[in-house]
Amino acid sequence: MAENNQQIDIEIRPEVAKGNYSNLAVITHSSSEFIVDFVQMMPGLPKPTVNSRVLMTPENAKKFLKALMENVQKYESQFGEIRFREQTYVPPMGNTGGMA
Repeated sequence: MAENNQQIDIEIRPEVAKGNYSNLAVITHSSSEFIVDFVQMMPGLPKPTVNSRVLMTPENAKKFLKALMENVQKYESQFGEIRFREQTYVPPMGNTGGMA
């Protein structure tokens, strides 16, 4: 992750630029990495599928958390508070986190 407002010339491949939709993230960790599985759950489909898995060091996970929090604050100051809807999905036992 870039620090100290360092400029990085980043290229994004077209197949990556289109992105993947995710409405659930499952987060696990070990002593050396954090694993974030971005999952798509769709009505009528029998099973949620992992669209993307991101692995990062604990230090980079904390930097990501800080950057995400800053961006959520900027979003809310521009568009208003993000409100949670009633949760409709509970991750299977053994997972340590998620969003619905």
